[in-house]
Amino acid sequence: MARITVEDCLSQVNNRFTLIHMAAKRVRQLRKGAEPTILSKNKDIVVSLREIAAGKVKKRDKKQEPSLLEPQALPLEALLGETDKSASMEEKASINEKAEKNERESSSQDS
Repeated sequence: MARITVEDCLSQVNNRFTLIHMAAKRVRQLRKGAEPTILSKNKDIVVSLREIAAGKVKKRDKKQEPSLLEPQALPLEALLGETDKSASMEEKASINEKAEKNERESSSQDS
């Protein structure tokens, strides 16, 4: 019986911290019903480590998916909506003021 070691996985992943997070996320996926990429009768954690060591599971680049924790500023058109482009200047100004107020409040909460 071959044993999987952390060193086997570190050839695919840069550091142990990332390895632990990848393995934990893969275990959650397997437990929710994802199909394993290798055949094994081991427990989910061992299967996930074997997949990482074999190079079958890769870490996604954070630049590809937007962060859910960082608020993103919406353009004025998105606040108005596509059907309300003919809004008066007063309505646009009030929306701008609300957006600036929300931005100030969120930046003061971050401090």
